[in-house]
Amino acid sequence: MPTALGDLAQRLGLDPDSPVLAVALTHSSHVAEHGGTSNERLEFLGDAVVDLAVADHLVREHPTLDEGQASLVRSRTVSEAALAAAASRLALGSCLRVGRGERKTGGLARPSLLADAFEAVVAALYLERGYEAARAFVRDALEPELARALAAPNRADPKSRLRQWAETSGRGIPVYEVTMTGPSHDPTYHATVRVAGDVAGRGRGRSKKAAESAAARAAWTGRDDA
Repeated sequence: MPTALGDLAQRLGLDPDSPVLAVALTHSSHVAEHGGTSNERLEFLGDAVVDLAVADHLVREHPTLDEGQASLVRSRTVSEAALAAAASRLALGSCLRVGRGERKTGGLARPSLLADAFEAVVAALYLERGYEAARAFVRDALEPELARALAAPNRADPKSRLRQWAETSGRGIPVYEVTMTGPSHDPTYHATVRVAGDVAGRGRGRSKKAAESAAARAAWTGRDDA
């Protein structure tokens, strides 16, 4: 048993031979080459659990935050970069099963892959040990990111900042359109954001979230009241 997997399993309080944990650590590129089940469905579940765990913590432990501040803090704490940083501290890259192509192109260091794996692992913990265990793990694993976000609770990420501006100025909610180019193991995402029906910004990134953030940043820079 690899040390990294043993350490991770101990941190989670799970059996290192847990079938659910094995799925959480299996990327779709590995499934494409060897068969089995990828972590994509667990990632979907984990995304919701992480969001809830962070919101739960903010409501319980930081009652002075208003709704808007709590929303901004949560958004920054559960961003792709934040989840990828937590995954790196947990050495998830050493535990993941990926395909040869993904490994050759440095996929194990890709923020989107690491962030997705973090969410999948949280889902595995939730399914195996329940919500309270998952909530405590998320709180501890994201503590550095949470502390930074709480230190500046009014600071918004690009998408939140653009949405606030668009809504308060009567332009409605920004709408994102995302396309993908390149091979599935090394994709590039291209995002366009429309505000009040007009193209406001474009961006690209190695994940959908990164591309949308880049588009939002471009839209914010080019807004008509800047």
